[in-house]
Amino acid sequence: MSKFISIILISIILISCNEEPKNNINTIKFWHFWSEPYQVKVIDSLVKEFEKKYNVNVELTELSWNDGKTKLFAAFSSNTAPDVLELGSDWVAQFSSAGVLDEFTKGEANIDKYIDFSTAPSYYKGKIFALPWIVDTRVLFYNEELLYKVSGGVVPPSNFDSLLLFSEKISNLDNIYGFGANGSDKHRLYKKIVSMFWTYGGDIFNDKGEPVVNSQENIKAMNMYLELSRNGLIETQRQLDATFTEGKLGFLFSGGWLIEKIKNENPSLSYNVAPIPKANDKQGISFAGGEYLAVSNKSSNKQLAKDFIKYMTNGINSLEFCKKIIEAGFPADKQYFNDNFYKSSPKRMVFAEQLKSAKMTPVHPKWLDIENIIEEATVEVLYGRKDATTALNDAQNNIISLLKSN
Repeated sequence: MSKFISIILISIILISCNEEPKNNINTIKFWHFWSEPYQVKVIDSLVKEFEKKYNVNVELTELSWNDGKTKLFAAFSSNTAPDVLELGSDWVAQFSSAGVLDEFTKGEANIDKYIDFSTAPSYYKGKIFALPWIVDTRVLFYNEELLYKVSGGVVPPSNFDSLLLFSEKISNLDNIYGFGANGSDKHRLYKKIVSMFWTYGGDIFNDKGEPVVNSQENIKAMNMYLELSRNGLIETQRQLDATFTEGKLGFLFSGGWLIEKIKNENPSLSYNVAPIPKANDKQGISFAGGEYLAVSNKSSNKQLAKDFIKYMTNGINSLEFCKKIIEAGFPADKQYFNDNFYKSSPKRMVFAEQLKSAKMTPVHPKWLDIENIIEEATVEVLYGRKDATTALNDAQNNIISLLKSN
């Protein structure tokens, strides 16, 4: 009998040894937003190199920008958050302030390696909670053929007054729109209007942290956006990009992804890109966005998660990522930001130059709510429900009420 029991015990031990541990210390989960098939392949190839180097496993989950933030909130609420997560630059403060991200020490972050303008979202109350990965901006796309028809040349407008003039002329052509304005397009519309606020000398907050969205500068910018929209098409970014690619739109503000879209869908289109136009002789300022990587403070494998982030944000690897996914933009690692790869593409160099006069939105834990208020005000103006002054005064009061309701 004792011999039989011994055999059973040995069998149990052997089975136990072959079972996969529930909490595999060599596995981390990474949730990201690069969900197109060709993008997934690029992510996979980079991750596989990390897995080989560290002899670990990285489980990947693709999110969409439409509901990805909601899924992240739900995951943190149910204690099922990934070890590593990707966040947009304007999301970081909300997650940092919620206390769900793990802190990087200064030694771990090596924050000085990243391009200066990209580091502000990394901080919350003096502590570092996310590292910059890639950065990009928006520029003016223009149809050279349509511009030539109305001006006799292909020199892009250098200021908003001339942009409006050319848009008016192009809109008079049959079945053609002058300017592409974002309408009710959440998380996209604000990028266009705050760019114009900044260009016209306005801002969201003053130096004291007080809201100033109803400034005279912002009202002028809003009125210009309204005039441009009246000489063009009000649509979502996706539809505006499609209309431009078809050759039916004169001007729009867009990102690097549109270069690839045109290349794949209408390579014969005669178009080019230019910096954001000036206003009142002031340099055109664009919206600067970025992707950031952070670690959940509930991760059971924080060190490996941080090693993974250091690997992904290393300029060698982020440059490789940007080379294969052109619309990704530029490495946040300053040593690779101006790599020779970009000098071979004149259009991409316009983006690089624009980044020198681009801004990120304020780092504020309630920014997403503020963003929504600004977008709603813009929509009210575009569809004639309020004038610019009334809409921005209402937005100012709504932001003040929001900040007081902390």
